[in-house]
Formats: sequence, structure tokens, C-alpha cells
Amino acid sequence: MMLLYGVTDRAWVGEQTLYEQVKSALKGGLTCLQLREKQLNDSAFLTEATQLKELCKQYGVPFIVNDNVEIAVKCGADGVHVGQQDMLAQDVRKRVGEEMILGVSAQTVEQAIEAEEAGADYLGVGAVFSSTTKLDAADVSYETLQAICSAVTIPVVAIGGINRTNLLKLSGSGVDGAALVSAIFSSADIEQECKCLRSLSERMVTPCE
Repeated sequence: MMLLYGVTDRAWVGEQTLYEQVKSALKGGLTCLQLREKQLNDSAFLTEATQLKELCKQYGVPFIVNDNVEIAVKCGADGVHVGQQDMLAQDVRKRVGEEMILGVSAQTVEQAIEAEEAGADYLGVGAVFSSTTKLDAADVSYETLQAICSAVTIPVVAIGGINRTNLLKLSGSGVDGAALVSAIFSSADIEQECKCLRSLSERMVTPCE
């Protein structure tokens, strides 16, 4: 699920709608999709989330909603992802029940352990490289990323400034995959880019012999 984790960004909508962009990414080998929306009102957000959930279902790919627990529940999403400044992980778990996937952002070993104990199913750790998507994201060193992966038993996905030129630098860290935003959705050929990124991710998580 974590191998090639796409996070949407409306900034790159143009020649294609967001729906078309996501479909291209799924065709290219995306293994998980997170819908991140900060501008839409709840009605439009719910409509979009419901449409993308059904699209992801066609490809057998988990659909995660960022931050908005109520929208995740209403659209029947596979999961919800929350940050350190959002709703507490244990409160989210109580709200969504045991069946829904819960992802939590973490920047330190302490946050990672707390999130796992609170019921998180996976962690999003970053920014592992400088990111233009989230300017307020705290930097996470390779050593910290490695320490977090060693400290928890749940999957860890690295995020923040990852693209085809630096993805393999995460090799050996213990991560289960990479989450990408602009590297996917700013591409002129999203499907082909995802094929390339999927191949790199598979190499990145393969243990050295």
C-alpha cells in the first residue's frame, strides 16, 4: 500500500481535471491515494471524495482523506490521515472505528511511538527533503527516519520533496514507500511518471543482499 503513495494537489489542475490526473496515476501504478483539499467547501469536497473513492476502488487502491474525518466517514473512505496539529490520533480512532485505516504524520521517534500506541496503522514521516508543497514542514534527517522505522512495527512512508532524482537516497532507511505530490501531479505525463516512480520505489525498498 505504501510503495507509491500519491497526495493530490489542486495547484497542478489545468489541462486535466483532478479526476483525470488521479486516473492517470492509478494507471501508472499508484498504490495508495490521499485526497488533500484545503479550499473546497464541505459539499464539493464530499462530492469529489466520493467520486475518487469509487475510482480508486476500480483499481483496488486504498483511498485516504487528509485531515477531514467527517468527510472520510461520509464518503466511506478506506482511511483518514491526520497531522500533529490536527485531531488527536486516539480521538480519530474512536470516531472512525477499527476498520478504517488511520495514518498519522510524525517527525520524531517520540511522535511515531505515540501514534502507534494511539492506534495508527501507518506513519507519514517528513519532510525528508526540502518541499515546495508544504513550506512549514519540519525537516527529518535520514538518521531520524531510520530511527523511526526501527522504533515502530507499523509501515512508514517518507514524504517531502521526493522525486525521481532523490528517491533512491532513501534506500536502507527501512521505509515502506514514498509519498509524492508535485513529482506526480505536476508531470506532463502522469501515467508514465508513475511507472518510473513505481519502479524506483520497488528498488528503494528492496533489501541489499
